[in-house]
Formats: sequence, C-alpha cells, structure tokens
Amino acid sequence: MQLASNLVVLLVAVLHVYILVLEMFLWDKPTGLRAFGQTLEQARASKTLAANQGLYNGFLAAGLAWGLTLGAAGSHVKLFFLGCVLVAGVYGGLTANRKILFIQALPALIGLGLTFAARL
Repeated sequence: MQLASNLVVLLVAVLHVYILVLEMFLWDKPTGLRAFGQTLEQARASKTLAANQGLYNGFLAAGLAWGLTLGAAGSHVKLFFLGCVLVAGVYGGLTANRKILFIQALPALIGLGLTFAARL
C-alpha cells in the first residue's frame, strides 16, 4: 500500500510541476493557449496572475516531494499537501473549469485515501 501511495503522490507532484511550467513559462505560448483555451490577448493580459498561480503549484509539488523524501515519517506532510491540492482542485472545479475536478482533485483524493490506508 505504501508503494501505491507514494506513486500517486509522485504523480500529483509531477502534475503540479507541469502546471507550474504551463502557467509560468508557457502561458502565452501555443501549448499554454491550448491547455487553458485562451486567446493570445487574454493570455497576455493575465500573464502575471498565471505566473503567480504557477508558483503556488510549485510549492504544492515541493511539499509533496518533501513528504516523499521523509519516507514513512512523511505521511503527515503528504496528507497536508494532498489536502491542499484537493481543496484547490475542488475550488477550481467549481469556479473555473469542471475538468479541474478530474485532473487535480481526483488524483489528490486517491492519494489521500492511499496514504491514509498505508498508515494503518
């Protein structure tokens, strides 16, 4: 169970590094425009906000990576950061785009369940 938990936590961390790259560096590039369904004008107008969001996603990834480096002792850290990802994903899914529920919140929820189960 610990291996499955760590793999999902790693997947969520890598996903958030990818989101960081999209929001901080590719926001107004073709990849970023496609990912977020924006025009170049919209992207240019919101580039600073997107970079800020990307930085926060990087902190989530860093926290999950930190939890992984602590091994079994890092379960509390992983649970905290997975909870943060879940809340952000639910909020984003309800306010921005429903697909965020599946891309961000669902993997976090699975990670939370596996991490709790691994502690038993």
